[in-house]
Amino acid sequence: MISIVIIEPETSGNIGSIARVMANFEAKDLILINPKCEIDSESRKFAKNAQAILQNARIADIKALKDYDYLIATTSKLGTDYNIPKTPLSPEQLAGKLAEIKGKKIALVLGRESDGLHNDEIEMCDFIVTIPASKKYDSLNISHALTIFLYEIRKKNLSEQMLKPYTPISAKEKEQIMKMLDSAMMRMDFRDEGKMQTQRAVWKRMISKSFMTRREAYALMGFLKKVNEKKK
Repeated sequence: MISIVIIEPETSGNIGSIARVMANFEAKDLILINPKCEIDSESRKFAKNAQAILQNARIADIKALKDYDYLIATTSKLGTDYNIPKTPLSPEQLAGKLAEIKGKKIALVLGRESDGLHNDEIEMCDFIVTIPASKKYDSLNISHALTIFLYEIRKKNLSEQMLKPYTPISAKEKEQIMKMLDSAMMRMDFRDEGKMQTQRAVWKRMISKSFMTRREAYALMGFLKKVNEKKK
């Protein structure tokens, strides 16, 4: 998983907020480069249940960046295409790039709360990533920015985990429901064949559009089974 590197953090509360965000998105490795504040009671208060990240945070100097295969600089100050050192990526584009890089040590580098990363620090990095924001006020709080970066990076994997119990039913299961509905409708009194076919078309459309989970599908099939047994 990606490491989070903060250059010269200035506010202990922000360190705690950063740890909390990291825990939200399953990031564990926090490195503080030449911090201007300490991890203190304020940090721990803002970290909430992410105390382990604070306890394991490493304090280092700028040389620690040499340990990584890829460094990603974060900035809201892009300049123009004449003086910008690298073409910036959006958080979404960054997530796509990282998906292509497997088995490498990667660090997301965030700058000071007051003035961000300096040009020489940006030059050390392989990519620049920036969050599209209002030109009138484009600077986000460091922990808020990290939330957006980590959300995009982890979105695909965490979404798959979250939705796994809610996997929509397969075509085979939809077909079985329709067979059971057909069986139930065959025992009902319709004025003519057209009315029954209309009912069937409506049910088929509803089943296709519903994205039922397997649990929902088996509940419906259980109900239809009882209906069909009662009709015999």
